[in-house]
Amino acid sequence: MRFSSTASKVAIGFVIGASTIGGIATAAGTFSTSSGVACADNRTGALYASTTGSCASNRTALALGSPAGSLKSVVAKVSPSVVTVNVTTPSGGDTGSGSIIQSTSTFSYVLTNNHVIDAATNGGGTVDVELNNGDSVSATIVGRDVNYDLAVLKINQGNLTPISIGDSSAISMGDVAIAFGSPLGLSNTVTSGIFSAFNRPVTTQQSGGVNSYVDAIQTDAAINPGNSGGPLTDSSGNLVGVNSAIASTGSSTAGGQSGNIGLGFAIPINEAKRIYTEIITSPTHQSSRPFLGVSFDTNYTGKGAKVLSLVAGEAAAKAGIPVGAIFTQIDGVKIPDLVTAIVRIRASIPGATIKIVATLPDGSSKSYSVVLGSTTN
Repeated sequence: MRFSSTASKVAIGFVIGASTIGGIATAAGTFSTSSGVACADNRTGALYASTTGSCASNRTALALGSPAGSLKSVVAKVSPSVVTVNVTTPSGGDTGSGSIIQSTSTFSYVLTNNHVIDAATNGGGTVDVELNNGDSVSATIVGRDVNYDLAVLKINQGNLTPISIGDSSAISMGDVAIAFGSPLGLSNTVTSGIFSAFNRPVTTQQSGGVNSYVDAIQTDAAINPGNSGGPLTDSSGNLVGVNSAIASTGSSTAGGQSGNIGLGFAIPINEAKRIYTEIITSPTHQSSRPFLGVSFDTNYTGKGAKVLSLVAGEAAAKAGIPVGAIFTQIDGVKIPDLVTAIVRIRASIPGATIKIVATLPDGSSKSYSVVLGSTTN
């Protein structure tokens, strides 16, 4: 599978793929044991040491070193919560990763990507989860959201270690990022880097022609085929993203799949948490998404996202947005194309009020406050 990002000309492929390679590959490395603070000048960016742990008003505090002390301690904390997801189908199979997000005395829930388990849906195959200790247990698919590329699995094994859930809105560019998973089938693999960027609009075509839209976290922590669905954590080992995709220049690994070039993408956990909570708690095991009630013109090549049609009685029509309007901003974010528009809408929640600035067919500009509706996957 491949998808495109308007922010880049490189091809981007979903991180998925089976591998016959066995063994364990764990990245070694240690952060500074210091937990001191540096002060970055807000104007020049120059760094200054802080002996008091605080900074002047014209400087921003930056933590030095991992709050957990070292990469080794983070790995020890997170690894028991990381699993390998193996899918077997009549035509072969796939390998991905996942995180234990909840566990009772008798069963546990695992969060992964929809594209990891897609081939096993509709009776097309089986799913097994390999725990950190090497045990393999059968899994059932509780529910999935193709639109957000997320899925929840259930295994009948309890008293496991759930991963600590973080806050993806609290991380910053340059903060330490740690990726866990089973790239190329190599279980228990850990890589580290930084959070490179946020709000990257990426999309791909999933099964049945449905597109998945991700308001992605970008990282340079090495992510490869098989990392899909695994956790991306902060320096304290808190889950802040679900590894989902990599950018590729088109070159391939020996197995025929593109490898890491330092551009990985993850679904923010704040977005994923709402989805997996609804999947687990909903009687139908479905999740919801915000609904604007517009179709965009895919043939429009100008700047912005052009409204092709409206759904009567839904959010956009209620707000008075006309057919032919071109969205130029959503909640203060510039909209260069329809992919960015869809990602920004889906990054909100049902019932939220968003502000849309649009150029009208007569050339004037108008701002709209729109209360988003709701629909299920």
